Amino acid sequence: MDWIVDEVLDLALNGAADLAESVIGRQLERRKTGKKRSDETKTAKIRKGEKTMSIKSLIINPGSTSTKIGVFEDETLLFEETLRHSTEEIGRYATIVDQKDFRKKIITDLLEEKKFDLKSLDVVVGRGGMLKPIPGGTYAVTDELLNDLKVGVQGQHASNLGGILAREIGDSIGVPSYIVDPVVVDELMPIARYSGVPELPRTSVFHALNQKAVAKRYAKEIGKPYESLRLIVVHMGGGVSVGAHIGGKVVDVFNALDGDGAFSPERAGAVPSGALIRMCFSGKYTEKEVYGKIVGKGGFNAYLGTNDMREVTRRADDGDEKAAEAKEAFLLQVSKDIGSMACVLNGKVDQIIVTGGIAYGADVVASLKERAGWIAPFTVYPGEDELLALAQGALRVLNGEEKPMTY
Repeated sequence: MDWIVDEVLDLALNGAADLAESVIGRQLERRKTGKKRSDETKTAKIRKGEKTMSIKSLIINPGSTSTKIGVFEDETLLFEETLRHSTEEIGRYATIVDQKDFRKKIITDLLEEKKFDLKSLDVVVGRGGMLKPIPGGTYAVTDELLNDLKVGVQGQHASNLGGILAREIGDSIGVPSYIVDPVVVDELMPIARYSGVPELPRTSVFHALNQKAVAKRYAKEIGKPYESLRLIVVHMGGGVSVGAHIGGKVVDVFNALDGDGAFSPERAGAVPSGALIRMCFSGKYTEKEVYGKIVGKGGFNAYLGTNDMREVTRRADDGDEKAAEAKEAFLLQVSKDIGSMACVLNGKVDQIIVTGGIAYGADVVASLKERAGWIAPFTVYPGEDELLALAQGALRVLNGEEKPMTY
């Protein structure tokens, strides 16, 4: 069902030493052929023995009607662009994969317009698509992974083009290509999959890229390995996902799309199962209409007709009792999710990390702290930066901080 796949991604809608040595070797070869990079551009360094260099990356994040790209030198953004595609442009192509050459051309045309030399890149990184469930990490775009992106083993979506474009552009200039923490990351412990109905196991669909990125950012800031920490990460955007991180894995998480947990601006979260069954068989709705009530038209959209938390807050502050009550209900449900994940971690929680666009609301964070601050201290990283998160995933591999994952 392609429309369900579109909802998934639109809402949601993600040997180190040998690699480093190969990059260094290629840089030395460039120097021999007169393509030496200026020392003044080296803001951060990858080390192998006495050799130092910076890493320049092209990041590609395709969406249904746009392609976001960014060029980084280490973690410094040199430039970014959102290339938008009209319905007419996309409509020319029968399948997602058929769009590859069209999207590749607009990327390379933009880089040419900016007088950016593709051959100065060290790595190309794409947003991961609808692959089979995999552990979190940075994956080289191997032939097998590339084939699964083209086939769309869990469905066709524009994000599948991320790894495909990264591989093709990377191969054309002789540099590695990766994907990082796609939405299909699945590290649930076996007992977390039980739902009470064997045919309906709990599944892992969440904001893996941002959850992993902020968890690793926090670990780096306090000088401890991510794998040594016990964290609860709360992502609040169009959807809400609350995950328990231990040993470097998200061992339990509320399905941010159509599973369980708090309602959000656009999604219903957990709903009474009996009432849902009766609705499905009432004869009043199609499958798509019922699904729309759960994903897209649920949550604040259903209660207040808006998916903008800022609008909800404005209305609540202006005396709208319905808006104030819905907002308080949302904050209660997110707090309950935090408490549930604290139980997963046996009450031993090092930090609660709050992220996503809704985390910009100081009143939202204050309310969560009031209800759940007794569990652990809070750290807030508002918003999300997918392009940087993708760049950092590749850097961790090239810098030897992580080993690349095998698909």
